[in-house]
Amino acid sequence: MQALPLAIMAFILYLGAASWQGLTLLRRVPQRPAMVRALGLLGLLFHLPVALKLIDQSPGLMPGLSTSAVFLTAIMVVLLLAVSMAKPVLNVAVGLFPLSGLALLLAVGLPSPERTGGMTPGIALHAISSALAFAVMAIAAFQAVLLGLQNQALRHHHTRGVVQVLPPLTTMERVLFELIWSGMILLTLAIVSGFIFVESMFSQHLAHKTILALAAWVIFAILLISHHVLGWRGMRAVRWTLGGYSVLLLAYFGSKFVLEVILNRT
Repeated sequence: MQALPLAIMAFILYLGAASWQGLTLLRRVPQRPAMVRALGLLGLLFHLPVALKLIDQSPGLMPGLSTSAVFLTAIMVVLLLAVSMAKPVLNVAVGLFPLSGLALLLAVGLPSPERTGGMTPGIALHAISSALAFAVMAIAAFQAVLLGLQNQALRHHHTRGVVQVLPPLTTMERVLFELIWSGMILLTLAIVSGFIFVESMFSQHLAHKTILALAAWVIFAILLISHHVLGWRGMRAVRWTLGGYSVLLLAYFGSKFVLEVILNRT
């Protein structure tokens, strides 16, 4: 089956799940978490074949921009569906599912350049830990956005609408920091394994990615330490989370965009 029909079906299913969850936040429809997860899972079943096909076409250390986007968003969806069974994070689907669908549609129109070369176990560890770290931090970033909206609404004494649907503020904050801690463990593993197993970092255009990943690690480390020692929370935690994730986003996709789209280099 061609990639475009798969991408379209995944986008429709993701959009349906996100729309229902969004209407739930607006209190327009009743909560149906099982239905939202089911639609998301069906979307993932159409998403994965496209991701696997693109990965098969570009098996090198640094897959292209579109391949990376499709692969990472697939991991985000898997993690969100899994974590939502135990933690109240399903509202993140409002932003994550449509983003995943758009990544698929763009990948069909902007295929990644082909690459050659296999992966050693060490490189595989680096690639997998990097992808998981990015995915967990992405979910944390979406959680931070919802926490920020909730915080602002409560500050202005708006207790209806979205605030009534979201979990209590303390629960939202606890889940945010749990996600950041998990992401930091994975990000640390990714950085350490990169230094150990990745060779010729400068020739592979990986130096700037590593520097930005380290900068993101420092930002998240400061946030976690300050939360534990100084009690940072609320909007300060939201801003630092989004700031750290922005740097991580540049690390993963900024260099790829410059090299492949602006400079037209592989």
